[in-house]
Amino acid sequence: MSLPTVAIVGRPNVGKSTLFNRILGRRQAIVAERPGVTRDRQFADAEWSGRAFRLVDTGGIVDRPDGRLDVEVRSQVQTALLHADSILFVVDGRAGVHAVDRYVAEVLRKSGLPCVLAVNKLDELAEAEAHFDFFELGLGDPIPVSALSGKGSGDLLDHVVSTLPPDAAGVEKEVDLRLAVIGRPNVGKSSFVNRLLGEDRVIVHDEAGTTRDAIDTYVEIDGKRICLIDTAGLRRQSKVDDDVEFYGRLRATGAIERADVCLLLVDTQRGVVNQDFRVGHSAWDAGKGLVFVANKWDLIDDRGPDRLAEFERDLRARGHYLRWVPIITSSALTGQRVRKVVELALQVKENRELRIPTAEVNRVLQRLVERRQPPQGGRGDVRLFYGSQVATAPPLFVIWSNRPKDLKEHYIRYLQAGFREAWGFEGSPIRIKLKKRPDR
Repeated sequence: MSLPTVAIVGRPNVGKSTLFNRILGRRQAIVAERPGVTRDRQFADAEWSGRAFRLVDTGGIVDRPDGRLDVEVRSQVQTALLHADSILFVVDGRAGVHAVDRYVAEVLRKSGLPCVLAVNKLDELAEAEAHFDFFELGLGDPIPVSALSGKGSGDLLDHVVSTLPPDAAGVEKEVDLRLAVIGRPNVGKSSFVNRLLGEDRVIVHDEAGTTRDAIDTYVEIDGKRICLIDTAGLRRQSKVDDDVEFYGRLRATGAIERADVCLLLVDTQRGVVNQDFRVGHSAWDAGKGLVFVANKWDLIDDRGPDRLAEFERDLRARGHYLRWVPIITSSALTGQRVRKVVELALQVKENRELRIPTAEVNRVLQRLVERRQPPQGGRGDVRLFYGSQVATAPPLFVIWSNRPKDLKEHYIRYLQAGFREAWGFEGSPIRIKLKKRPDR
């Protein structure tokens, strides 16, 4: 059975993301001292008193949105309500009852969902009386809490857990693939995720950098349970001058770390630039599987076979690591080959977890050495004795030698190419570690 869902809602800048982080015990949602930082729904699994549940952080809701982005944030909150089993309504105890609080309370009462009212920013709970003012919202007993210090959070979670449906607790199925969608800002990452999900789960906007957090969304495709991670766009470090974008970059880097495979999306209409290669290389260096997705291919005028072949040759000439990465054209707008991208990512995950028997490793290693001997140093012959694969995801091979420090980098690349020729590993980096064989 799926986990019950608790949605955190409230007007902007009342401390929803701070409370989200406090409940999780880690800084997952971005927090800054200005309203409107959280725009998309942010998912994470939490646990209290033996009850597991999914926690959803939402953007601030306003009663009279005056911009398109505000309208979409409110839509995200309303969508979260549709999928929630319980609501955690956060208000600002220092500011008192606000007109927007009354508006949100009215929306929540009409939803019919169980609701816990958290009066935040009350650091001295023993003397706090401000929470009594919030009885007028008609949502039951207000719970005083300080998300920043953690005071009152235990009592709050006791109330939250008590609102969960008794038969909704369960253990979720294991995830078959953790898939991070990476790339520069405004290349269509969120549109790609929404197309794959069949709904507007993440906000799409023509303003670059709309996605700030790394958003986890679960979807089942052809019997495979996939965790999709839509990340903030990665720009050059010199371009990151905003504190929120800086933390967003850290979240995107963390998303790469916990992914099995990364989809590198590029905007083919605007052209592939050096930063695209840098973003992909960050995932490759982290040992992650990689699929190169040429998005907006439907907007390219000349899409004949020669155009595609020329495009791939140019990519692999500019990015050396792309020689081993599958390249696929797609369109998030039309849905062209979007499902095929996921199928390819699942295959890359299998390649990344491939294990080669030791006897086969040594057979191929011997053949490669016979074809080209290791470069010899001034201290005598450099010999390779035997090798073995010691890890997967990514594949790691250890080769024992009499003088591993004398083996040049270009020869290691030669061995890697030989291993790929023998076993493929398409889309996955492979690593070779040299060790000195003990003297006998």
